[in-house]
Amino acid sequence: MLWGQTDSFADMKEFRGMHMNRREMLITSGAAFLSASVSAAIAETSGAVATVTPGAHQMRWRSAPSLPRPVQEIYPAVHDGEIWLSGGLVTVAGQIIGPTAGTHIYDTASKGWRKGPALPAKLHHPHLQSHQGTLFCMGGFKVPSFKAIWVMQHDGWRLGDDGWQPLPPAPAPIGEAGTASIGDSLHICGGRQPKGEANRDTADHGDVAAHHVFVGGQWEKAAPLPTPRNSATAQLIGSHWHVVGGRTVTDGNHTAHEVYDAKEDRWRVAAPLPKGRSGLASGMIDGSIIAFGGESLIGERTVYGDVWIYDPASDVWRDGPKMLTPRHGLGGVSLDGEIYAIGGARQPSGKGTAKTVEVLSVTLPSGT
Repeated sequence: MLWGQTDSFADMKEFRGMHMNRREMLITSGAAFLSASVSAAIAETSGAVATVTPGAHQMRWRSAPSLPRPVQEIYPAVHDGEIWLSGGLVTVAGQIIGPTAGTHIYDTASKGWRKGPALPAKLHHPHLQSHQGTLFCMGGFKVPSFKAIWVMQHDGWRLGDDGWQPLPPAPAPIGEAGTASIGDSLHICGGRQPKGEANRDTADHGDVAAHHVFVGGQWEKAAPLPTPRNSATAQLIGSHWHVVGGRTVTDGNHTAHEVYDAKEDRWRVAAPLPKGRSGLASGMIDGSIIAFGGESLIGERTVYGDVWIYDPASDVWRDGPKMLTPRHGLGGVSLDGEIYAIGGARQPSGKGTAKTVEVLSVTLPSGT
């Protein structure tokens, strides 16, 4: 067992059942892309290649080397030209057994995963962010027992020559938020926080608009997120930080798209997602945001394979090629002009944890 002394399948089943019930309680409680002509040519497809007009660029999903083991509820990052992934919920024989402290690193040259320095604690939903040449890890949830599997953390670390070194504790616990490196400041906003003293279960948490900034070795405050929500995705375009989608504890999935101007310390509203999504991921290609995946825990209770492309010049979302493997709770990173969709789960909540890695790229059609 990753947090205890036993490893029985009865214990695994108990944890999995509690994970599912707690998550359900959360919901019930309460730069143009290549050119305008290319963007307009992109359409949904059930295959691996988008439908495009002759002579236009193509967007294509392909399979990449799988993770060493299935993992979901992750926030990987690109650091020093490699993909870093730490923590998350892992499985044995298809059963979630709890969080891991493990770190794995993907090198695009060797096209393989290797082990990296383990986190000081076993966490799910830890936020990785590369900032000014240093890799940071912040927040997430510990699982001290079967009855406390959503214990949100203030803790954070930075990776040094001697491994992970502690940061000053954040002003509040950090969970299911968005992060960005903007200039000399490390930003984190939104997500959930404990509503009171209790901090053991999703029912103890509520959505927040908090926007914390780590700069000069200390924490400061910035303009709050206009729509408090958790499980959104976020991307930085220049000094403008886009926070997209997510969900609220009381109302479920959200289409909100809000943009933070770091120079003016203020937010504005941008074109909403075509449909509400939470637990989604995103990346960047040629100045455009590509958002993909996600889940719904209310109504249809499903996992989505939709892909949407946001052109910041026209403030418009367009359809992209559907994912090969729809997932939620996955990681999305951009590297070398491509987007990696990493891990996650193929079914809502804790079911179907995957080690799948797929890559979205833009290519010229043959003959051009």
